[in-house]
Amino acid sequence: MKVAVDWERCEGHGLCAEQAPDVFSLDDEGELIYPLENAEIPDDQVASARSAVGSCPVAALRETL
Repeated sequence: MKVAVDWERCEGHGLCAEQAPDVFSLDDEGELIYPLENAEIPDDQVASARSAVGSCPVAALRETL
């Protein structure tokens, strides 16, 4: 599983970081940090990453193949 981020839509609400703190985080300015962009989400983080995608209030995250 991979997650694509629409950087234009992301408003830094941080719900993704709450749902999947090992996948997403926010920097000191509230900007999303997503080090796994273009990489597979580790198997043990897939469930939390899916929760993060579903929790984004502006639909800035989407699951990709």
